[in-house]
Formats: sequence, C-alpha cells, structure tokens
Amino acid sequence: MKQVRRDHSPEFKREAVALVVEQGYSCAAAGRSLGVSNSLIGRWKRELHVHEAAAFPGNGHRTAEQQRIHTLESENRQLRMERDILKKATAFFAKDHS
Repeated sequence: MKQVRRDHSPEFKREAVALVVEQGYSCAAAGRSLGVSNSLIGRWKRELHVHEAAAFPGNGHRTAEQQRIHTLESENRQLRMERDILKKATAFFAKDHS
C-alpha cells in the first residue's frame, strides 16, 4: 500500500518544535500527539536551530547558498553539453578530412 506524503506548513513545524523546546515534551511524545514520527520532529528541531529565520522555506524557495549551487549546477550541465557537441563535431570533421 502506497503511503501518501504529507506536506506540513512552516507554522506547524515551528509549533511542533516549540512543544519540544518550550513545553518540555520529548520528540517521541510530540510526534505521537501530532501524528508524525519522532525523527521528523528531531529533524525540524535541528533545521530550526541551524537556520532559524531561513528554516522551512517551502517548496520552490531556496536559501541563497542553495540558489547559488543550483545556478552553478545548471551552468555546469550546459557547459558539459556544449563540450560534448564540440567533441563530436571535431571527431566528425577529423574523420571527414583524413
């Protein structure tokens, strides 16, 4: 049976972490009461601790670092494709003039 991936809002994640941090719940207890796994609560807690205001950007929203990496990876793909085309063209013309 296929499990449906649930999408939680940033507010829900912050409130879940607040249960652990401010209310003293364990990750397991908070997870049980909210219907999510304790490891997920722990991951949200770490992300909120590390990134604070930039935590939980949502779908399609990247941090500046993630955006830079995405841009560089796209540029790298484009350059590799152009290099491969030039290699093939060089091989084609070298074979033609031999």
